[in-house]
Amino acid sequence: MDLEAVRTFVAVAEAGQFQKAAADLSITQQAVSKRIAALERTLGVRLFTRAPRGAEPTIDGQAFLPHARELLRVAERAVASVRIGHRPLRVDVIASRSAQSSLMRGFHHAHPEIALDVVMLFDIETAIAAIRSGTVDATFRAVAAPGRPLPEDIESVRVLDEPLQLLTGPAHALAGARSVPLAELTGHRIWMPGIVPGTEWAAYYDDLVAAFGLTIEATGPNFGSDVLLDTIADTPALATFMSEHTRLVWPAGHGLRRIPVTDPTPVYPHSLLWHRDNRHPALATLRTHLATAAAGHDAAGTWRPGWVLPR
Repeated sequence: MDLEAVRTFVAVAEAGQFQKAAADLSITQQAVSKRIAALERTLGVRLFTRAPRGAEPTIDGQAFLPHARELLRVAERAVASVRIGHRPLRVDVIASRSAQSSLMRGFHHAHPEIALDVVMLFDIETAIAAIRSGTVDATFRAVAAPGRPLPEDIESVRVLDEPLQLLTGPAHALAGARSVPLAELTGHRIWMPGIVPGTEWAAYYDDLVAAFGLTIEATGPNFGSDVLLDTIADTPALATFMSEHTRLVWPAGHGLRRIPVTDPTPVYPHSLLWHRDNRHPALATLRTHLATAAAGHDAAGTWRPGWVLPR
């Protein structure tokens, strides 16, 4: 159905005259007549009768009028949903308790007037495909593993280097340490069932293992953070890595310890990725906010993979 014809029908019904409706729509009276005739052919009914005072809706026209108005309202809402500046900014984060989620909460607190949709996609390939298709406006990722550079149409900027911490139960050999040098973790079992081969975070931990001779085990199903915390609390031989900004709550009886890793401190490099042709105005605001809030990169005493990372 031609929405312009529907708009013309509503204008004539409200004006009561073809001539006045033409003036209101800034078109000719002939154009109004043609649109109404085309709409009547589509509907198979007459919509107006000629009257001394102009044009009056027929019974069918009166029945169609409220629906015609609703059609125009729905069309306006549809257009507004994708109009630049009116559509919510859609951003992908890896997990709801991650540093990326904290960054977005900080952005929302600083800019509550900007509508946000926060989604969680799985891996970098899925996220990049969503950026290129327009499903999301931006994603937080560790950029790309070696041999998998970003596509040329994807822009990125490094926004946060997040330190890793060691999480142990109360009976672990390192539970009493205020900090632990990275070299001292050699020989200790670090259990991380959430590592999925082929992901950017798997590539990060592969590099960490290769650089420092660590033992990271990803065996067994991943039942989520609650089961991981239960297991670490009850198993003196196991520890796990936890990012500094990851927000977790566990029962007081677990007695878990979060221990900073030092000499050097391994940091996970978060970057924001977006399509170079994306013109959503809130995206520029987000980049400015992150640039202001970002911690310094390549700080002395830290380690990250030898990937080529944007700044």
